[in-house]
Amino acid sequence: MADRADVVRIMMDGPSDVAGFVAALDAGRIDPHRVVAILGKTEGNGGVNDFTREFAHATLRRLLAERCAVDERTIDERVAIVMSGGTEGVLSPHATIFSRGPSAAPASAKRLAIGVAATRDLLPEELGRSAQIVETARAVRAAMADAGIVDPADVHFVQIKCPLLTAARVASALRRGATTVTDDGYASMGYSRGASALGVALALGEIAEPVPDESVLADWSRASAVASTSAGIELVRNVIVVMGNAYAPGDLTIGHDVMVDAIDLPAVLRAFAAAGVAADAAGRVDAARVVNVFAKAEAAPAGTIRGLRHTMLDDTDISATRHARAAVGGLIAGVAGTGAIYVSGGAEHQGPAGGGPVAVIARVRA
Repeated sequence: MADRADVVRIMMDGPSDVAGFVAALDAGRIDPHRVVAILGKTEGNGGVNDFTREFAHATLRRLLAERCAVDERTIDERVAIVMSGGTEGVLSPHATIFSRGPSAAPASAKRLAIGVAATRDLLPEELGRSAQIVETARAVRAAMADAGIVDPADVHFVQIKCPLLTAARVASALRRGATTVTDDGYASMGYSRGASALGVALALGEIAEPVPDESVLADWSRASAVASTSAGIELVRNVIVVMGNAYAPGDLTIGHDVMVDAIDLPAVLRAFAAAGVAADAAGRVDAARVVNVFAKAEAAPAGTIRGLRHTMLDDTDISATRHARAAVGGLIAGVAGTGAIYVSGGAEHQGPAGGGPVAVIARVRA
């Protein structure tokens, strides 16, 4: 039997705002010793120089270290902290705290289960290539085992935070006689996200080995229906959070579906229904039972959506990932009834090109 999983969403007025987290800790809603993962949205630009992610990460880590009376390195080893930059449009900065632990309650049905793991530190020249894919696949399998999930079909969302390339990291590779997949930091985010997503697909049997380097950002037929990857400057390894259902005590469940494009409302509604929160005739759901929604967003690489040209890829003022987060965030928020949802941009190999997975965690109806 898997451990009981609990999830609390807190709002944040800025990257350093942990008042909601403190209140939940003080009220006993969260046991700091049982926290295994934190997924947050910050209001930065989501790019290479988005230091709101690192700022929020450091602030949350410091608070947990204080409450658990351990050093911050210990928190990094046992808690997967994933901060995703970009709250464009109606999206609202927030953090979702995942905790788990044993429970005396019986497990009569499959309920939400959480597992975490990490790869070894990755070399700059490994990002966006088969080495990152293979290492990610190993870590995803480890996170499944950590969650107590046996059947890949019970995995509904795999959130990964992966590294990117900076000028310093590219230079370090060159000094060792190695070459990186690109020397452009922004482009490296897509390569790292894509390779990480292919690692999820490999671990879950969605694709088969071998997965050559040339597949990344090229062979769009290779993809995962449950991967969500986000690149950041604040780490040099992949951190993995697996969310699924297993026989465990608790009152939470998770379901997912896959959007074929950025305006695929039926897929969003199916995801809510998969979590037991079906929409009514007006397209509204019981918002009180929705704990959070997690989704990927991407500007269709073909430059069109359902035959019509979009300009997201040609806008030199606002990056395509920011456009996509705003569009998909608005679509999902209209159903969820809140902008406090986790929408991450850049869905390379995460669902079909131009689309992406969407998962819903909800409370089981009493």
